[in-house]
Amino acid sequence: MARRIQAHKLNSGRVIAAPSQISTINRRLLMKLLNSCLLAGAFCLASLTAKAAVPLPALNVDTANITVSGLSSGGVMAINLGYAYSATFKGVGIFAATPYLCQYHYSYELCQNKNVISATMLNTMQATIDNWSGTAIDNKTNVANQKIYLFTGTKDNTVGVNPMLAVQEQYSNNGVASVNLIQAANTGHVFPTDFTSAGNNPCSTSFTPYISNCSYDGAKAALTQFYGTLQARNNAPAAANYKEFNQREFTSNPGMADTGWVYVPASCAAYAKCKLHVAMHGCTQNYATIGDKFVKNTGYTRWADTNNIIVLFPQARVDVNLYPTVASGTQSNANGCWDTVGLYGANYAQKSGVQLSAIKAMVDRLSSASQ
Repeated sequence: MARRIQAHKLNSGRVIAAPSQISTINRRLLMKLLNSCLLAGAFCLASLTAKAAVPLPALNVDTANITVSGLSSGGVMAINLGYAYSATFKGVGIFAATPYLCQYHYSYELCQNKNVISATMLNTMQATIDNWSGTAIDNKTNVANQKIYLFTGTKDNTVGVNPMLAVQEQYSNNGVASVNLIQAANTGHVFPTDFTSAGNNPCSTSFTPYISNCSYDGAKAALTQFYGTLQARNNAPAAANYKEFNQREFTSNPGMADTGWVYVPASCAAYAKCKLHVAMHGCTQNYATIGDKFVKNTGYTRWADTNNIIVLFPQARVDVNLYPTVASGTQSNANGCWDTVGLYGANYAQKSGVQLSAIKAMVDRLSSASQ
């Protein structure tokens, strides 16, 4: 009979396997795989090598057209990247997230769950933005020139409309002239599309993979906000254009996966000048959890293929270790979220933050052949 794995219950009520025993299981699986390879011979080794991740390429990126968007924790990361590196990111798209530095000053529960973010709370966040401007983050004056896209569902009980109204107000407070918030009726905590894909949940429910046919093309809406009118999309992007790349070149952070994904249209691979968009998945949307659903089913690559847009899909991963956070007590990352609470340091929302700086390094690599 297989040995039972002891479980540890976190303060959030989630049950996970003990890290030491996960490591033991992984070692056993690895040894079994290696033994199988020894029996199978060179063919097995060749197949393993064929699946190795490639280095992230250097391409001809239009550095005036680098943008970012994300859902949930990915939405918070998009906001963090947009403020920390405001000189780089010219547009920010947010699907269901919380204001910049809300989770730096207040617990994550208070910042989401449909809670009202008061003017006093926003003033506290703004004081930190003002203090960091030009040092820990790029000069805040860049934010006023960004193109901002905001989306929330009225049935989203995870984040909700109120925190997104605060995101809208915060951008207005930082000089963005016009910030429209799309409030979609009968829509849960999801990334909205206008096509049906296998395994996706209904629009009104908030459940894995958090991607839904809501008869609304969120990827198109965000990209149009950034880049203007788009050429008609390709609903069958070439499989060869999806590249799995080595993230360990850029970080050793335990909250980031060994590999990420990038979509490179054929024109961009041939060094045409292309735009660059960074698409940030949310909790439980990483590749290890839902496969290629966020990469392929959100619609970003359909528009990218016909509009000379490279799409970078960084990948977080589950980290069951416990860490002290800035304002949310001791937490783990059992859901493969991005670090929006300071798991890996109080500087998590600054340019020096381990995850932000890794993603910026990926952007710099992709842009390094720019002409």
